[in-house]
Amino acid sequence: MRFFRPFFPAVHLYPDALFRIQTEKKELCLTFDDGPNQSHTFQILETLDRYNVKAVFFCNGQAAEDNQAIVKNILDRGHLLGNHGYVHLDGWKCSVQAYLKNAERADDYTSAVLFRPPYGHMLPWQYSRLKQKYRIVMWDLMPYDFDSRFGIANTLNILRQMIRPGSIIVMHDKPSSNAVFVLGSFLEHALREGYRFVVPFNG
Repeated sequence: MRFFRPFFPAVHLYPDALFRIQTEKKELCLTFDDGPNQSHTFQILETLDRYNVKAVFFCNGQAAEDNQAIVKNILDRGHLLGNHGYVHLDGWKCSVQAYLKNAERADDYTSAVLFRPPYGHMLPWQYSRLKQKYRIVMWDLMPYDFDSRFGIANTLNILRQMIRPGSIIVMHDKPSSNAVFVLGSFLEHALREGYRFVVPFNG
C-alpha cells in the first residue's frame, strides 16, 4: 500500500516537525532527497533553472563529501541544502547514538540546521534529541518517483492532482528515480495553475 500523504500518526508523533507550510497562498516547497550524483543532479538543476524554481536538496553526507563540486553548484544556483544523514540509516533499526552520530557526521557537507530522516523513520527518543539541534522537515506529498513499478505517468498524475497550498513535496535525486522525466511537466502544470515555489526556511 502506498501512502501519498504522511501516515496520520506521524504528525502527532513528531509535532514540531514541518510537514506542510502554514499558508493559505498557492505556495509549494519542492525538495529532493538522496543526492547528489553525477548522472541526475545536473539534469534536475537545469530543469529548475529553466522554470526559475528554487528547491531544497536533502543530501546524503557521503555523497555530498564525494561530490563537493556538485554541492557547490547547487548552492551557486540559489538552492538550499539539507541533511539526510551521512548514510541512509533507518532510524527504526538503529540506536539513538548511532542515528545521531550519522546525522552529525553529515553536518559539514550538508546542513547543521535542516534535517530530514531517511525513510521518514525516527524513534520517539531519536526525534526528541534531533529536534534540539535541527529543524526537522518531513513532507506533505510523496509521488513515489523512486519506485519504478509505480511508473512515470502515475507519478505525474499524483503531483498534478494532489498538490495543495503549503505542500512540501519530496522527490528523489538518484538514478533509479523518474524525477528527471516528470519534473518539467509538473512545474509547467503547477505554475500554470497559479502556484509558486518557495523555500520557507534557512539552511
